[in-house]
Amino acid sequence: MIATTESLSTLTRKGACLAFFEAYADLDTARMINLATSEATVHFEPLGDDGKGSFWEFGRGVWQLIMDCFPNVDNTVDTMSAEGETVTCRVAIFGTQAADFMGIANKGLSFNSDHVFVFQFDNDDRITHVSISWDHPRFVEQLGG
Repeated sequence: MIATTESLSTLTRKGACLAFFEAYADLDTARMINLATSEATVHFEPLGDDGKGSFWEFGRGVWQLIMDCFPNVDNTVDTMSAEGETVTCRVAIFGTQAADFMGIANKGLSFNSDHVFVFQFDNDDRITHVSISWDHPRFVEQLGG
């Protein structure tokens, strides 16, 4: 069977998402952001307007802060679905706090949080936007905040 252009693009986009989460697990923000266009944006939805910004600058800063405060942070991709230029990933992210994080004092506690990442891609299969949602009150509660 010969794959269509659309199915190849879907596979490429899903592969980019997996590469993103592999880089995240490897604590490699450079690899994470290099999967996106230079104009790409990110929205950490539970943070409202304060959670919006450039994928390359703001996103990288948030992910680096997470890695610095949770040096064993890791993830498991539970499901992935694609429709057009969008790939939705349900991902468990977990780790143990080793430093204060965004107003949450370090108590050495661990978190395990289900996240939904919605990636948007351009015609060259590069990330143009990602929206990320999670149960923020539950995350804070797990860390003793």
